[in-house]
Amino acid sequence: MQITKKLIATGAGIVALVAGGGAAYAATATAPAAPKVTAEQAIEIAHKAVPGAWVSELDFDRRGRQADVWELELTKGSERHEVDVDAASGKVTKQETDRNDRDDSDDRQDDGDDD
Repeated sequence: MQITKKLIATGAGIVALVAGGGAAYAATATAPAAPKVTAEQAIEIAHKAVPGAWVSELDFDRRGRQADVWELELTKGSERHEVDVDAASGKVTKQETDRNDRDDSDDRQDDGDDD
């Protein structure tokens, strides 16, 4: 009977150490800081870069050692714009434009001979 009590007490002690260690780790781990530039501010910045466009996609990308960015996709007419806004400074770090050519499939199927 005494051996069982010792095993139970030892098991409880191990559980307490593991739980305490987890709590100590949680207390020292820091939560990621919120971006200085809000989503609304990033949208305003992107609209200045591409006036008259509407935002079709917005993502926040934490990049570890690189600067965190807001990634926005905007549409204006038949053009799709990708804009990255630095989450700390608000500067546009990338801006690319891609034309949406809706008849691409027709062009790929044309083999060039006049049947």
